[in-house]
Amino acid sequence: MNIKENFMNWVNLGSALITGASSGIGAEFARQLAEKGFDLILVARRKSKLEKLSQELSVKFSIKAEVLIAALSNLNDTEKVTSKILETDNLDILVNNAGYGFTISFIERENKQNVDMINVHYTSPVMLCHAAIQGMTKRKKGAIINIASMSAITRTSVMYSSTKAALAIFSELLSSNLRNSGIYIQALCPGFTYSEFHDTDSMRGFSRDNFSKMPWMTAEEVVALSLNAIKSKNVIFIPGEENRALAMGIRKSTLKKYLNCKIL
Repeated sequence: MNIKENFMNWVNLGSALITGASSGIGAEFARQLAEKGFDLILVARRKSKLEKLSQELSVKFSIKAEVLIAALSNLNDTEKVTSKILETDNLDILVNNAGYGFTISFIERENKQNVDMINVHYTSPVMLCHAAIQGMTKRKKGAIINIASMSAITRTSVMYSSTKAALAIFSELLSSNLRNSGIYIQALCPGFTYSEFHDTDSMRGFSRDNFSKMPWMTAEEVVALSLNAIKSKNVIFIPGEENRALAMGIRKSTLKKYLNCKIL
């Protein structure tokens, strides 16, 4: 089932707002949604990259692509984005993708850096979801994709894993709250993905070679699978069979540890 089939009962394709749209998974969501005919509101910190992507997609797919510069670690900037959402009367898709990682430990980081990550990974998505749901509820349609991570399951990083786990739990409970509303919620939990994520200053020292045995996917694969699964009954969506198998193994191991019982 493709995205057009998923939304075939929507008379007109509306707009999609994507945070962290300047590269990686966010930029790929922009490309695939533009190809399907959605107008775009592209949100990120890097103006030049956003403007280049906006121009490319506008010309290639004959859609409108608006640029909104915002750093979601700053809640004043998040308020700007919520205002944009509230004034957009045809916002059918929200993709909360903005995010980043660190290679230095929790103790080594300044506390402000930890708070900034909470704001980007959790506080801002919650605020944007709340704003988007207002209009989606009135129109009785919409989709929200919150980009969590396999790290929410593998629990490999104090701040990154915990903020992504919080976003996944929020998505599950929000979906339950919105049952029969026509609004679909997905917590996308990708594993290792080829993108600029691992090439940033905050990920200095990371080497893909050290994780070569892990299942890696392209951003194109991750986004296509996410969109195909948007109406799935399962809110938590893990793309890739190897990633799902890994998550299941970790889940059983975790249950054994906390319940101290045999899992058949």
